[in-house]
Order: sequence, then C-alpha cells, then structure tokens
Amino acid sequence: MVDQSETVTVGRIERPFGVRGEVKVRSLSDVPGRLEGLTRVSLLATNGQTLETGVTHVRRAGTSFILGLSAFTTPEQAGLWRGGLIRTVRGVVPELPAGQYYECDLVGLAVKTESGEPLGAVKEIWELPGNSLVVVRDGSKEVLIPAVKEFVVAVDLIARTMTVRLIDGLGD
Repeated sequence: MVDQSETVTVGRIERPFGVRGEVKVRSLSDVPGRLEGLTRVSLLATNGQTLETGVTHVRRAGTSFILGLSAFTTPEQAGLWRGGLIRTVRGVVPELPAGQYYECDLVGLAVKTESGEPLGAVKEIWELPGNSLVVVRDGSKEVLIPAVKEFVVAVDLIARTMTVRLIDGLGD
C-alpha cells in the first residue's frame, strides 16, 4: 500500500459474518461515507500480521458494516482477523482545531504515563454522555482513561504516542 503516515484506520473487524467470509466491522471513521467508498484496504491483525486486499462490497448493518474482502472466502479465514484494524489511504479530511483528533488517528497509539511507564495501546474510544473514555490494553490488562486534558497530557501523532496522567489506583 503506502507509507503508514499516509493511511488512516477506518474500522475494526468485530467478527466473521455469514458463510462467505464476510466480516462485521465497527467504523472508526468520523468521515461520512468513508467505508462505503472503499475498494482496497490493508488489514493489521492483533498479532501484527498485515494483509492487503480488495473490498468486494460494503453494506450497513445497524451501527456496523458488513464488508466482503477478496482475501476471505470462508468464515474460518475471516475469523483469524477478529479484532484486526482496517486501514486505507487517508484522502482528504477536514482539519480539526488544535487539541482535537479523529478517533481513527488515536487508535493504535502507544500509551505511556508522564514518568514514561508504558501502559499499552489505544484499542478504542467509548463515547459516553459526560465525556469519552480511551480504552488502553496491554494483553489482558485494560485501563480506561477519561479523554480530557486533565488525564490526556499529550498526543504525538507523528511519534504515534499518547502521554497520560494517572491518579492513584487508575492504572492498577
């Protein structure tokens, strides 16, 4: 495909769908119509494996999408990519004000504390009524961090890192 800095994560594979190797995908894009226009994507598995493939079809299924990918013809093949990320060429997206980020740019960032202790990687963002939560996972350990300036100290999209401030007990 292209350099990672020119790509954007647009979805996460939730699970196989049906008997033809389709996948159910949660959109991570804030750009309307982003998934519907896909023709080629790069997949990044949870184990780090990558795969480039064509998109045969896309249809909405409630809040998720069903994608047909040319690389998969069985649910077993698709199942191997459960939890994997779907990336595509960035394209044109509106510029955001300083301190605001597209969710798809945050997913995958390495997260560390102010003292430099690694916590894991951003896996998803939960939208809640009060504020959003950043879900950080390292293996089976999960930390939920409020997506507010008091806790998210810095985001460096070029270095692919997020620095957070933890209060006592938050990272335990």
